[in-house]
Amino acid sequence: MPGLLQTCEDLFSTRDLYKVIGVERTATEKQVKKGYYRMSMRFHPDRNSDDAQSTEKFQALSKVYSVLSDTGKRALYDESGEVDDEVDVDEDKDWASYWRLLFPQVTLQAVKDFEKNYKGSEEELADLKSAYLEHEGDMDDIMDAVTLATLEDEPRFRKLLIGQIRSGDLPNFPAFSQEDRSKQQRRKCKAKKEAKEAESAMKELGMDGSEDVLQKMIAQRSQNRESQFNNFMADLEARYAPKGKKTKKGKK
Repeated sequence: MPGLLQTCEDLFSTRDLYKVIGVERTATEKQVKKGYYRMSMRFHPDRNSDDAQSTEKFQALSKVYSVLSDTGKRALYDESGEVDDEVDVDEDKDWASYWRLLFPQVTLQAVKDFEKNYKGSEEELADLKSAYLEHEGDMDDIMDAVTLATLEDEPRFRKLLIGQIRSGDLPNFPAFSQEDRSKQQRRKCKAKKEAKEAESAMKELGMDGSEDVLQKMIAQRSQNRESQFNNFMADLEARYAPKGKKTKKGKK
């Protein structure tokens, strides 16, 4: 069997474990977990049951996380570029069960609690500014990028962004300051349509606050917003998931 580094190169075209899960080498434990969650959702067996390569990638991602979440193994990798689990990784391990232990159910109440603390916070403002810069003032993309953003948030977002522009903290992109009114109207119509679809989906799924919303809500999301929602769910998992025990350092 090829070692983990070779497997990563074969599947992801890199031997850099941090690049595999999309984080910096300086990433915190929370950021590592978020990166693993975000990437693993793309290849989870429950969503790609007939795709053998997706299963291989999911297993490789889980092994990468098992290294980077272990203080000793991560230190060894950072210092030498070697992976301690080349010797002791259990090839027969049920990685799907391992994933479920790391990311238990997230309920609608958890989503509501997160929304209550997030909206109007410094974290939301930072996300808004980041989205504004990344998308150069395009409000369509900004509204898609900011977590939990709705039609009702747009006037508030505009006021915040105008304040940041006037203070010199943000550049004045024409796409924002000169946006055509017809584009704003199309965005409103789209948002209202999505709201109705979401309401219907919630009723069909019988969501009552005790349901596991993770898979169900992802399934209802349109393709262009799935990545944003995965990031949001990763944040929730990090906040509400119990911290697991550190894995023991494998013997040489």
